[in-house]
Amino acid sequence: MELTALGLLVLGLLLAEPVSRILAGAEWPARDPVGALLMWQAVGLAGGLSLLGAGILYGLAPFGPTLIPAVGGVSRAIGEGRVLDDLDAGNTLALVASLLLGARLLFVLVTVTVRTLRARARHRDLLDVLATPWPAVPGTRVLDHPVPVAYCLPGRSSRLVVSAGVLERLAPEGVRAVLAHERAHLTERHDLVVLPFVAWGATAPFVRGMVRAQLAVAALIEMRADDVAASRSTQRELAGALRTVGGSAPSAALSSFTSAVDARIARIAAPPPPPSTAFRVLVRVAAVALVAVPTALLLHP
Repeated sequence: MELTALGLLVLGLLLAEPVSRILAGAEWPARDPVGALLMWQAVGLAGGLSLLGAGILYGLAPFGPTLIPAVGGVSRAIGEGRVLDDLDAGNTLALVASLLLGARLLFVLVTVTVRTLRARARHRDLLDVLATPWPAVPGTRVLDHPVPVAYCLPGRSSRLVVSAGVLERLAPEGVRAVLAHERAHLTERHDLVVLPFVAWGATAPFVRGMVRAQLAVAALIEMRADDVAASRSTQRELAGALRTVGGSAPSAALSSFTSAVDARIARIAAPPPPPSTAFRVLVRVAAVALVAVPTALLLHP
């Protein structure tokens, strides 16, 4: 299993830094945000499996030729009380490092999730008191504030929020573009797409590729929401809404109108040509293959 563990370690390191950096700087994701988001999720999942799996495989190498027999060997060794006798310093260090990395990632993910859910719950309670339901658009709250701001609070009891400033400064077509944009975030659960990358970046902030992955995914969900809104309004209406709606949203929310506005307006005004069908299929096949490789190496009988 040592060679398999080495291969997984190399793959994990490549995905964590150079591959993530190259993908974050590529131009094609702007042409296919959905495919790029799938690729990013594959990179994150495959990278995690590879790095964690490498340590586990190397650590359990004395107990069997592959992972499944090795797990059985560990069970027998535990029953016979000789686990420590079969492990050398390298095996022990690899196991401990994998367990610490996995525990760190899980801890950060749970912490970020709980903190975000609590913030959203508090803000949702405030909205129910301070904002007024908009009968014309079910599920939408109007906040009596002159600054034009729009955002959504994802979750089981989601909220779509616009301020009075939005309704005063935008024509009905622009308001529809704003609502379509925010509703895309809610419908496609972009909050769940972003969350693992927030945890991954916080787990190893010193790895630049992981930090860039978080920023790239955040930009891609905005592109995807832009595309959905553009399909239900005109480019002029959506671009005008972006120029107008620029207020700050609460940290727990997903706000479509507060980041990289100039670049997004340019993309809306001059949409990049969509990729060919063959390229789109290739991206999705590559994403599946990327996850399948470490999975197959780990579960190889």
